[in-house]
Amino acid sequence: MDIASIVGMLLGVVMFVFGVLSNGGVASLHSMWDTASFIITIGGSIAGTLASFKLADFINGIKSIKLIFKDEVQDPAVVINQIISLSNTARKEGLLALEEAANGIEDDFLKKGIMLVVDGTDPELVRGIMETDLACVESRHKAKIAVWEKWAELGPAWGMIGTLIGLILMLKNMEDASTIGPAMATALVTTLYGSLLANWLCNPIAGKLKLNNDNEMMMKEISVEGILSIQAGENPRVIEEKLKSFLAPSARNTAQESEAGGEE
Repeated sequence: MDIASIVGMLLGVVMFVFGVLSNGGVASLHSMWDTASFIITIGGSIAGTLASFKLADFINGIKSIKLIFKDEVQDPAVVINQIISLSNTARKEGLLALEEAANGIEDDFLKKGIMLVVDGTDPELVRGIMETDLACVESRHKAKIAVWEKWAELGPAWGMIGTLIGLILMLKNMEDASTIGPAMATALVTTLYGSLLANWLCNPIAGKLKLNNDNEMMMKEISVEGILSIQAGENPRVIEEKLKSFLAPSARNTAQESEAGGEE
């Protein structure tokens, strides 16, 4: 479970509640709730988001919220070391020996590529198949991210619509000056809901999904380059240096230490 996502969302709630309570106590927190404003902002923004996508894409996008709480990020160093191990096997025993080694690979993408190599598939065709697979995965990820980005875009807009509705109703009934302040406050609550929806929920979720997507794409690109290098018969040391170029300098050192520990 990803602790950062949970802590971040909880801290957002704490900061909001603290800010409200410090400026008026429990009564001020109660004044932040308005049913009509909630329905206009949340209901309207959901309706607009739903209208922007196919139903299946919308549902898949909403379901993707569970992904931000999962901490299943692969370690690049582990993947690189696994590819180096496969390259050593291929160099010593031949490409056909990779079929048995592939049985222990948990990553379906990497395993698929290795089996293509074992089957003697042309290198360009291997690259084409793997890159098509990669592009399709990224496309599905982006479709889910787009739902949250659209919701983040429409939340504040519908909040403003709710505020305008409140202001119109207030301006049509200004005989009693004592009602103007409360009516204005109620009208502004919808803007608050829209901002909270976008900046506490939708944008952070979209950002986390983008981060997960970028990490997965990098891991798959490492796998593609590693598979093609193995098929080309390149030296394992050359393959290692090539794959480490995907990583930041500090991560390269970590990968090297991990490999050294495995050799011991």
